[in-house]
Amino acid sequence: MYRILTASKDTYITNKIVDNTFRATDSNVGRAGTLDLFKLYDESVSGSVTSPYELSRLLIKFDMQPLRNMSSSGLIDITDSSFKSYIKLHDVYGGQTTPSNFDAILFPLSQSFDEGFGYDVARFSDLDSSNWLTASNLAGGTSKLWYVAGGLKSGSLNATNIDVVTSGTIKGKATAEAINVTQNFITGEEDLYMDVTKIVSATIKNLLPDYGFLIGFSGSFETNKKSYYVKRFASRHVANTSLRPKLIVQYDDSFQDNHEDFIFGVTGSLYLHNFHFGNLANILSGAAGTALSGANCLRLKIVSGTFKKTFNVSQALVGEYRKTGIYSASFAINQYESLIKAEAAASGSVTFNEIWSNANETVTFLSSSIKIKLPNTNKMHLDSQRLIVKILNIKDRYQRFNDSIAKLRVFVENTDRSVTFTKGPLEKKSEIFHEMYYRVRDFQNGKIMIPFDTTNKSTRLSTDSAGMYFDFYMDSLPLGRSYVFDFLIKRNGFDTIVTDAASKFVVE
Repeated sequence: MYRILTASKDTYITNKIVDNTFRATDSNVGRAGTLDLFKLYDESVSGSVTSPYELSRLLIKFDMQPLRNMSSSGLIDITDSSFKSYIKLHDVYGGQTTPSNFDAILFPLSQSFDEGFGYDVARFSDLDSSNWLTASNLAGGTSKLWYVAGGLKSGSLNATNIDVVTSGTIKGKATAEAINVTQNFITGEEDLYMDVTKIVSATIKNLLPDYGFLIGFSGSFETNKKSYYVKRFASRHVANTSLRPKLIVQYDDSFQDNHEDFIFGVTGSLYLHNFHFGNLANILSGAAGTALSGANCLRLKIVSGTFKKTFNVSQALVGEYRKTGIYSASFAINQYESLIKAEAAASGSVTFNEIWSNANETVTFLSSSIKIKLPNTNKMHLDSQRLIVKILNIKDRYQRFNDSIAKLRVFVENTDRSVTFTKGPLEKKSEIFHEMYYRVRDFQNGKIMIPFDTTNKSTRLSTDSAGMYFDFYMDSLPLGRSYVFDFLIKRNGFDTIVTDAASKFVVE
């Protein structure tokens, strides 16, 4: 699962000196198209201060409710090692002077801020909240001030009267730790890209306040006698929607079912899906209609002639969550078992009956078959394959909200496969690849919107008895553009990238 959430509000606050006459501490730029991070030292005149400092700090908020919903429903497990969250702000260098060799730091905010309606970034003449002095406007017109001007009154978790959380002991941790993220900018033209997994996980679990983030210059970069002007990022009001601030969430939610490629001697997994009126639901058993859930709630028998093996079946576990209506068993069968040894050696495979039943084997829920094959053992043969990849059920257009999650079925044909001639209908089955990944590319300009993720495996395809598939969140993409899916297949130490999968679609 690779999902992108865009900012729900953002702005920057500043105490910049305008025309050497006044500081714009009450100005607001909430509707500006950029987020400007800068520090000026001894560049202006401010009353009796001979070498004044002028600063800005960025404020940004993402709606965490979609992630809370996904966590509570078991779609993501924030404790799993594959769960990652990143904040990305796009650099919008436009030929202006840009600072280099500096560090930026991010803190979670401890109080809410208003975005405001200001947009004047030249003379800072628009007055509104938030600004350098005020965080928000409360009911009745009362202003809620920052505890320290500039919003950087810091403290530990659960402390009162602070603007940002800098440290604390998060539930489940033994000791206090720093709660911030830093990034070094070398040329000053880089995007901001920060790993905020720890902060987002704690926020989803309501262990940290959910007010957003403050980003500023780190430590001595705010206090040294140097100027850093101006590091500019796109805001959520920028005209190019693909440049708006992003919270990128990655999680490996793929299922790897070996119904179509189970081999002897290697542990594989089989999955059983149960549906009620088209929706996944736990199996009901017995006169009382008891829902079967948890560990070891079913049994699976693998039978061929007089050979029989029985395995425990549990509700499928993804991270720490059990998946409703999905059951799995993982096991291995040895090809040298005396009752199947001769057949396996003679034909290269054995077809077994697979029988899914309740735990005491009195009720059968599904009786099917599975072919287990010998491992492919031969001389090194790494010829490239000519692969045709198609998405079978892709639509031309998707409504961003009505079709927010698309389950896409992928078919892969190897045109170099051996051909078997038969009489009568023959079902053509997809090739199965357990290391196959998708990415999303803008059809017009070729820009990669979502990359292949082979590290956290958030873009890995799932496999089942019908082939391969993946779920995609359409709200991750900007509206009004055409996109295509590309695919990466990792096999035998080689990478094959397919860019002609006939997968063009529009998000509207």
